[in-house]
Amino acid sequence: MSYLAMRTKQEATYQLSSDYKELVFAAKKLANHAIKLGSLGFGVSFLEWIASFAAIYLLILDRTHWKTNILTTLLIPYIFLSLPGILFSAFRGDIGKWIAFVAVVLRLFFPRHFPDWLELPAALVLLIVVAPSLFSSTLRSSLVGVIICLAIACYLLQQHVRASGGFRNSFTKAHGVSNTVGIILLLVYPAWALLIEIL
Repeated sequence: MSYLAMRTKQEATYQLSSDYKELVFAAKKLANHAIKLGSLGFGVSFLEWIASFAAIYLLILDRTHWKTNILTTLLIPYIFLSLPGILFSAFRGDIGKWIAFVAVVLRLFFPRHFPDWLELPAALVLLIVVAPSLFSSTLRSSLVGVIICLAIACYLLQQHVRASGGFRNSFTKAHGVSNTVGIILLLVYPAWALLIEIL
């Protein structure tokens, strides 16, 4: 009887230790995957912030004396699609409604006092406020929105390089470096987000 009791005790100990080893291995694997996916997700949201601010920077640059030859109106849908959720929801709420109201009143009743450089930002706020939920929630957070951002960034980069006379000249012209870096930052977010979506 003692032999039988010892054998079942050994088997139980062996099974418990093997289960414990498998549990430790699964926990390590889970932690490794969570760290990888968390850092990739953090990278996408961080790049989303950078790309949005780069688009706003290019919009401001175009309205200053550093005029560019790119089609800056394409920055409005890019910002709409890539604006981080916190800022988007703030502009979609009462803050954006008040800004849009003031912009429309100024444009309608005081057109001489409405500066030209405010037209595109006012159009962006109006677009954010009045966009249907299909566009504001579904399209923004989908693969289609990322592909649209990538297409806009590629088109703006191609247009800027062509206007500069080549890729090398886009870095050597007087104001080309800041515009080129800004457009490349526009390209990084959708490319990374698309890569993460595919993987």
